[in-house]
Amino acid sequence: MDKFLKRIVWLFIVAPFGYLAVVWNKLPQTIATHFDIHGKADKYNSKKEFLLFMAIMLLASIAFYLILTNIYRIDPKKYAAENKGRLQKIAFTVVIFLAALQSLIIYTGLQRGIMHKLDLRFLFALMGVFFAVLGNYMNNLKPNYFAGFRLPWTLENPDNWRYTHHLVSKLWFGGGLLITIVALCTSTTIAMIGFFIVVAAVTIIPIIYSYRFYKKQKLQSPAHSE
Repeated sequence: MDKFLKRIVWLFIVAPFGYLAVVWNKLPQTIATHFDIHGKADKYNSKKEFLLFMAIMLLASIAFYLILTNIYRIDPKKYAAENKGRLQKIAFTVVIFLAALQSLIIYTGLQRGIMHKLDLRFLFALMGVFFAVLGNYMNNLKPNYFAGFRLPWTLENPDNWRYTHHLVSKLWFGGGLLITIVALCTSTTIAMIGFFIVVAAVTIIPIIYSYRFYKKQKLQSPAHSE
């Protein structure tokens, strides 16, 4: 599976540029590159500047992939090698997300006049799917210094790491799906509010859980009993 992902990941990395090449002549001379909270374009760039922006996005995608797939080599944690396959899948997910984001930006750039607007609901839906997929991989992630919930209590105790990431996996998967459903079925305003509420919940709850797990173990430790 990992070999298959390594082979096709580059297709997804360059896919947005392929899309850009196909629609290049259809793009207007000025293209929206920034949008307000309502999705309306408030900054425009020339086609050359837009090409530069897309090139930077391409390099960022390549950099994220190479860093995530090789970071285990310098991780001092003893489980570093075991995370190789999991980090490969996480890196693949990041590449897919960035490719979809770039394609959405190009598609929005093709729109003109009153249609020149980024539908933030699709952006939030995309981010929801991203959270759900990442949550699916969190469950089996071994302790490391670069990916996951790297809290002082999870890093120093394998049990704390394991139970916290079991919870993170469920919360991120369920929360991601909830974000996607809300984004696609409601207004932009509700989708935005829902996104930030869910993200805050799936971030704060595991931190509290991990700290309480740490305090409970500390109270039960032999040194504390003495």
